[in-house]
Amino acid sequence: MIQTLDITDHQLQYILNLEEDHFRDLKSIDIKPSKLTKAISAFANTVGGEVYIGIEENDVTGKKVREWRGFEDTEAANAHLQVFEDLFPLGEDFLYTFLRHPLSQGLVLQVVILKTRAILKASDNLPYIRRGAQSLPINTDDKLKRLQLDKGVASFEENTLSIDPTLVTDSYVIYEFMAEVIPTTEPEQWLKKQLLIVGGKPTVTAVLLFADNPQAALPKQSGIKVYRYKTKNLEGGRDTLAFDPITIEGHVYIQIKDAVAEVTRIIEDITIITEGGEMKVVYPNETLHEIITNAVLHRDYSIVADIHIRIFDNRVEIESPGRLPGHITPQNILKEQFARNGSLVRLINKFPNPPNKDVGEGLNTAFEAMKKLKLKEPVIEDRDNSVRVYIKHESLESPEEIVTAYLKTNPTINNSKARELTGVTSENTMKRIFYSLRDKGHIVQTPGTGGKGSTWQRQLSTK
Repeated sequence: MIQTLDITDHQLQYILNLEEDHFRDLKSIDIKPSKLTKAISAFANTVGGEVYIGIEENDVTGKKVREWRGFEDTEAANAHLQVFEDLFPLGEDFLYTFLRHPLSQGLVLQVVILKTRAILKASDNLPYIRRGAQSLPINTDDKLKRLQLDKGVASFEENTLSIDPTLVTDSYVIYEFMAEVIPTTEPEQWLKKQLLIVGGKPTVTAVLLFADNPQAALPKQSGIKVYRYKTKNLEGGRDTLAFDPITIEGHVYIQIKDAVAEVTRIIEDITIITEGGEMKVVYPNETLHEIITNAVLHRDYSIVADIHIRIFDNRVEIESPGRLPGHITPQNILKEQFARNGSLVRLINKFPNPPNKDVGEGLNTAFEAMKKLKLKEPVIEDRDNSVRVYIKHESLESPEEIVTAYLKTNPTINNSKARELTGVTSENTMKRIFYSLRDKGHIVQTPGTGGKGSTWQRQLSTK
């Protein structure tokens, strides 16, 4: 039984005013059910989304005007629901709800689609992906291969490379590994049993783990670039670059270790202004370690691009090639697990003191470590061809609390100083924060100041 919910006037207007985009689509009840499966396939294969069926769009004197024209009753939607049920059985990945407004015509069917593990096809037997407000068909072998890699149905780590297998069977790292972990067998025999050498060729995983220099076989798609920008701006430019980008190479076990050490070293030289004066920037080592480890182990190695770590005055950005795999989204990533590179994750865990010691708990550890330092949680962004994680040096305290605390030990504060302390980037936003504190009776504008030169001071009690 599909639930029917009554909505308010405000909710009605919200739906009618929705922008069709990467996450939402509005359809008339007159649309053919088979055509709707394209939109649902696209959402399921990309990041999930919502479809509202029963929203009409008409041209009125050159303007597009929407109106609520839903199904007469729940039975009138049976043809649409049957097509959906045949393709996508009602379950944890889909949710159907009828929406009803007392003064509007009929029931609008809301279909909520979650990102799915498997590739889902529409009724024309083609899978689709969502790009902006469009549902685009996957109608070539190359597009299908790309979707399989994005979804984690296939993994590039299993591909073999046409290189000399002795690069992994006779390397320094494989002998060191075997001596520590499996001293009773020969490298080549063990690598074959692990399916890391197939048909006489090493796999991508074998090269990443056991070649002394994987970048020779996988150039421009297995390195890490580290940048230091002396700015808090949204983008770093050549003029704010502190030094030439640092390239970190080597097999992934040592690469993770070296990247964490290099990033930590650079961060230790950064100072920020707080209410108590200048202080060194501190990020939890657990956070840096776990997020860099995650970027290296779960990136898409089929994409010819390096991992980029950008260190700003107020944040660290870690960007790894490839979208979040399978059904993973920024919203469920702390609760769900899906390894794009399963062999890489499993085998690196065999190394002494592995970087992924607590498999499945790494990101949770990273988030908890930020809380312990009273810093805001990292932000994860699933982009078109990469995943970017923002580790911001921003206090859990609100901007109002930070301004108030600063004025307890300092006579005045201006807009620039307040933005520096709080991480607020907009001058106008900071003004609104000042006005809010003023209206609450906490601060007053310093007499004799105004315009760009305005400063604020504590409101002294008159009691």
